[in-house]
Formats: sequence, structure tokens, C-alpha cells
Amino acid sequence: MIEFAHSFLLIFAQLAFGGLFGLSIPGFHEIERGFFKSTGCVYLGCGWVFFLGKTYLVVSSQAEAVVGLRGWEIGLWLVFCCGFSVYVVSLWSEAVVLRARAYLFALVAGLIALVVSASAYCSAPVVSIETLLYPLSLLLSALMLGAVATGMSLGHWYLIELDLSLDPFKRTFNFYAGTLVAHLGVLLVAVGLLWLVGQPASVTRLASLWTDHQALLWMRLGLGPLAALPVAYMIWRTLQIPQTMAATGLFYVAILAAIVGEFLGRFVLFRTALPL
Repeated sequence: MIEFAHSFLLIFAQLAFGGLFGLSIPGFHEIERGFFKSTGCVYLGCGWVFFLGKTYLVVSSQAEAVVGLRGWEIGLWLVFCCGFSVYVVSLWSEAVVLRARAYLFALVAGLIALVVSASAYCSAPVVSIETLLYPLSLLLSALMLGAVATGMSLGHWYLIELDLSLDPFKRTFNFYAGTLVAHLGVLLVAVGLLWLVGQPASVTRLASLWTDHQALLWMRLGLGPLAALPVAYMIWRTLQIPQTMAATGLFYVAILAAIVGEFLGRFVLFRTALPL
């Protein structure tokens, strides 16, 4: 069951990286800095939870794994968390250059770390479609998680700054809607590509997913991205009024669909090693 714990923890890593990326969407100079402090601390906490949990699982399972791919994974996420920490701390100062460099450093480190985490589940040769699909799938789901979480957090900020321009909220929603559609598209395309040009092991896993875990597959799609599409449409319509409080409430529903969908996706990863 330790592999299930590894898969489960990925949600925290994805939320940390996707949330950090999502902070760049509203615009730093358009919103009071308190928004970035509070929201950034939440995402940073997710990053440290993943790092500490991952380290415990690897060290307690088999010490020799620390020097392998899992060791590189832990090291990269530590670098990400340290860079992210510097960025968050810099929000309480006027060190503009340090803040910008720390943000970019953490973003690049998080991207590399997420690719390594995804590659740990891929047993296909380097020259294969799996090498691209595993990181791409987890990356898009991370961006989608970060976008919906940032949208919900930003919606609450409009209850504090009543005269705040609606443009940052609309940009954040557009980013969320775009990542949601891209994420769903990659999930569907991934199934087709793995079936047509994937390695024999991937085809076998797809067949197993369809025969043994068909209900799990439909739940992953139906309770996740497919359920989020009509909610995203309602958020868009609400922002046309505009009514930020109602849009924030709908973001609660959207983040519920995102979290449930991704938990089911990581369960698919645990049971079949497929990046869905």
C-alpha cells in the first residue's frame, strides 16, 4: 500500500507547483500584497507536506532507494520548497529583485521536479510516447488545480477590496477554463495514443483499466473534468453580471470537482500506472 501513499501525495506536489504558477495570473501590482502572502503560504505548505511525506515514505521503505530516482525526486522538491520559501518571505519586504528571481527559480525547479515525479511511474523506453504523456498529464492537472484554487482564493479577496477591478478575476477564470479543457483533451488523447502507439505494457494496462476498473475510469472523468465543465460555464456567466460572490461560491464547487477528479486520477495511477 506504500505505492498508494506515493500516488496520493502527488496531489500536494501538483497543488504547490500549480498554485505557484497560478499566482502569476492575477497580476502582482493589481492586487494588495496580502493576497499573495496568504495564498502563497497555503501553496508552500502543500509543497512542504509533499516533501516531508515523500521523504518519510522513501526512507522508511528502503534506504537504497534514496540514491536512485526517488532520491533525485526528493532533492528536487527540496530545492523547489526552499526557493518557494524565499519567495514567500520576500513578500514581507521590498526586495523586488530577490522576489522575482526566487519566483522564477522555484517555478523552474518545480517543473523539473514534477517531470521527475511523473517519470518515476513510467517504465517505457526513453524514446516512446509515454515519456511525453506522463509528465504532460500531471503538469496540466497541476496547472488546473492551481488555477481553480487561485480563483477561489481571489474571489474571497473581492469581499475585502470592494472596488477592485474585475480584470484579475476574469484572467484567472480564463486560465482555469483553458487548463481544464486542455487537461480533459490530454486525458482523452492519451488513451488513444497509448492504445495506438504505446508500448505493449501500456496497451495491457489500458485493457485492464477497461475490463477491471471501468467504473473507476468513468468516475474519474464524470466526477472530475466533465463535471467541472458546466460549473466553469456558470462561473463565466456569473462574471458577466458581474457577481463576484456567486462566482466565488461556484469556484468552491469547481475545486471540489478538481480535487475529487485528481484523487481518482491518482488512484488510477496506483492501480494501473497510467497517467490518467
